[in-house]
Amino acid sequence: MNTKELMDIAVQAANLDEMPADCGIIVEGEGIKKVLMGVDMDTAELMLAKQLGYDCVVSHHPRNTHVDMLEVLNDHIRKLEALGVPRNKSQKLLAERKKQLSYNQHVANSRRSESAAKLLDMPFMCIHTPTDIIGEAMVQAFLDGKFKDKPETTVQDIVEALEEIGEYKNSARKPVIRVGGKDSYAGKIYVLMSGLTGPGPKITKEYFEAGVGTLVLMHIPEGDVKEIEAQGIGNVVVAGHMSSDSLGLNKIAQLWADRGVDTTMMSGIVEIS
Repeated sequence: MNTKELMDIAVQAANLDEMPADCGIIVEGEGIKKVLMGVDMDTAELMLAKQLGYDCVVSHHPRNTHVDMLEVLNDHIRKLEALGVPRNKSQKLLAERKKQLSYNQHVANSRRSESAAKLLDMPFMCIHTPTDIIGEAMVQAFLDGKFKDKPETTVQDIVEALEEIGEYKNSARKPVIRVGGKDSYAGKIYVLMSGLTGPGPKITKEYFEAGVGTLVLMHIPEGDVKEIEAQGIGNVVVAGHMSSDSLGLNKIAQLWADRGVDTTMMSGIVEIS
């Protein structure tokens, strides 16, 4: 296997036509049989992989090497359109969010891990959105099956159901309610785990106003929680960051295993066996 083949398997597993802008093959490689994979992989992990004899390092989170990465936020335009929100409205709201995120991206040390990988001659890649899409679909399907035609479902019911999933059950940080109470009616449950990062309170408000009762997210900052609480519309359940990332990463690792590639998990990945 080579790095392109590994990436193609991940992209296809997420039902995508092409590699998203927050993914990348940073250093190409051939003859890959042993992969070291983690949520965040940098110079230290690259050196560890070299020392232990791995053929490739895979990071989930982007390494800031892709200048067009923020375009992945446009996924929210398509998601909201499917819920009835006009494209022009969500596009304008997302433009503000992109500008906010661009300040952090612009000052980032973009080539730090890339330069280390090249010096070590270590194949290196990052797979972000495909894993998030896979995890999002898994959780949505699970909750849909669990609570179909159950209007009395509460937010606490969602939290308890999530803990039946291996990655959440085995995680040190369990799902929590961030907006709403245990007895709050869940309404329409919408799992939102892809789209680069949290879209911010103005966009989450659009989801609620489009009929979503409870958003299930990977993570959310305290400031956003306060704004959403002030809006007084919907509920937010945070499933967990590392555990949610692990859903797609574990799936992709299994697909690679089916092709003869052995993957060792580290750096935040919650294993289920």
